[in-house]
Amino acid sequence: MSARVLCALLVGSALSLSLATWAQPAAVPPPEPNTLVPAGNARHAASAFPDRIVVSPAQDPARGFGVSWRSAAGAQPPVLEIVEAGDSPDMGTPRRVPARTRALRAENGEALHHQARVDGLQPDTLYAWRVQGAGAWSPWMHTRTLGAADAPLTVLYFGDTQNKNASLTTRVVREALRHAPDATLAVFTGDQVNGRDGDDDNEWGEWFESTAPLTTMLQVAPVAGNHEYTQHEDAAGERMTLGAHWPHAFALPGNGAPGAEPATYWFDAHGARFVVLDGTSALEHGTAQAQARWLEAALRDNPHPWAIALVHQPMYSPRQDRDNALLREHILPVLERERVDLVLQGHDHVYGRRGGEVPQRATPQYIVTVAGAKQYLVPEIVRRQMRPVAEDTQLFQVLRLEPARLRYEARTATGRLYDAFELRRETGEVRLVEIEAGRIPQRDCPRDVTPKGRTDRCWE
Repeated sequence: MSARVLCALLVGSALSLSLATWAQPAAVPPPEPNTLVPAGNARHAASAFPDRIVVSPAQDPARGFGVSWRSAAGAQPPVLEIVEAGDSPDMGTPRRVPARTRALRAENGEALHHQARVDGLQPDTLYAWRVQGAGAWSPWMHTRTLGAADAPLTVLYFGDTQNKNASLTTRVVREALRHAPDATLAVFTGDQVNGRDGDDDNEWGEWFESTAPLTTMLQVAPVAGNHEYTQHEDAAGERMTLGAHWPHAFALPGNGAPGAEPATYWFDAHGARFVVLDGTSALEHGTAQAQARWLEAALRDNPHPWAIALVHQPMYSPRQDRDNALLREHILPVLERERVDLVLQGHDHVYGRRGGEVPQRATPQYIVTVAGAKQYLVPEIVRRQMRPVAEDTQLFQVLRLEPARLRYEARTATGRLYDAFELRRETGEVRLVEIEAGRIPQRDCPRDVTPKGRTDRCWE
């Protein structure tokens, strides 16, 4: 056999092997744990240094905000110091704001959780502030108060983070900050953590780790999801109770619906009223009617051109066999009647958007999205009802509000444009303008089985 023939045979064999390898489906990697913390490691135990620091809006976030943080025992007494930010290291004498402290014992031991509410601030002003731990201070942080009603506002919107926060949510948050460096408000529509594996404290630690530095640069408005609740049995049977971490983690406005006060609230931001609902309380604790009445009152008193509602469970579920009937019976009619512009939701780990009950109306626009690693599948019936939809995609959303225009963009974890539209207010009516240019094609799940062997999901 000549050298030339032998060479051709070898090349052909290599090419056949390469094509055969290429044609095989990619191997499914082994499942990854929910946290990066090895068993028995106390990485997220409280210490002298303040951690889990987050700013949340007051009812009027142009003039105040709340701050929550955590430390080990020893802060006597815990305080927040705040001063208008300046260019010199000497920014003047800071104002001292006392904090309220409560203890919480979790799997990482006992920690003290502190909350301070700051008022009397000036709109659209950059403030420097720091918080005290157990004999140690945090760095000085910078947070800008929100501005006037007619000033533009940029908002970041994240769906469920929930699983593998430190591993996979981190990149989404950082990409969002890169795409919207002018954002002053962020909203998270529930299931910040998975919360049901007896590892709550590590999961909350990794949520704060994955969302930093957003939680101190922006004002953060969270929604409670069903995974912020714990499931247990009592004399009345199986019940879901709001988890112990929630009331410690965020300093919220405290203007919520009767019977659902801990996780419902509203606030005004520039030219929009944001109203946060608790879908789990409505579905599990019978507060749907009370929340509907409260929602209607908040929307009817809205002096602003835009209204945005946030709730974890969708009005129209994009997951097979899920139906939040009580929300559609009590909450949905208020959203439609009061012409809410956007309804921002999570819970079902796909992307989907649809209009409201009246086809010729531009609003409400109902959106479901997911930022985290858990990914569901979109059934065929939903593909006919929502457009666009996406599977196997981590996303963040950027909202840019002006008095007469609201621009919405959904972007993938790498920043690619997936969905976009504008709501334009013209002579009292709102017109929907779809923005097709620059969108990438529809994304569908490329695998038949998850790392844990499930065929009813795309990833977990």
